[in-house]
Amino acid sequence: MLSLMNSEIIVVGSFEVNCVVLWKDPRAAWVIDPGADPEAILDFLSKNGLEVALYFLTHGHIDHVSALDALLAARPAPVHLHTDDVTFAFSPMNRFPPYLSVPARPSSLVPTPADAPPLAAGGITAEMIHTPGHTPGCQCLWVKEDKLLLSGDTLFAGSVGRTDLPGGSSQALQRSLRRLTALPSDTLVIPGHGPTTTLAIEKHDNPYLGE
Repeated sequence: MLSLMNSEIIVVGSFEVNCVVLWKDPRAAWVIDPGADPEAILDFLSKNGLEVALYFLTHGHIDHVSALDALLAARPAPVHLHTDDVTFAFSPMNRFPPYLSVPARPSSLVPTPADAPPLAAGGITAEMIHTPGHTPGCQCLWVKEDKLLLSGDTLFAGSVGRTDLPGGSSQALQRSLRRLTALPSDTLVIPGHGPTTTLAIEKHDNPYLGE
């Protein structure tokens, strides 16, 4: 029998992205938003005896994807990114100081549409919830069994993702937030930046989704 799910947050890069590693089976770990500092991510994987089953990108912004080249060279695995963010994520338009280079489009890229079935590997199953607003292809991961939401840059503790960058939409973000608030209030939220929270706290305190 597999153990309960483990999770680790590795804060990476100049924008302090929460790169999250999930695993039950050490032979099949999930790496979410490997935004920078590939050495730190690889060191954690090695020290814990973890093999990578998949990489999941909550969206295509450079601060969430820049470690991909190095990670894939050392630990190849499928890379899941919403179809709507694929074009810009691996193109020069994604450059943003201090990230002056963009990873190549992975040969293992799996573009995922909005109606994609849940991801499953290593005893973990998670629904991909399309939450456009910050970017057209933002996706959250909802691990129902563990009441865990990886919200990327859609929802933060006390705030939400900005919508003034190319492809952003405040109207789309509001619709996306309504999808998230329909989840159980005792859901633990790990955002793309900043501290963890719960949906109960955000529904009560967050001015963008206060009840």
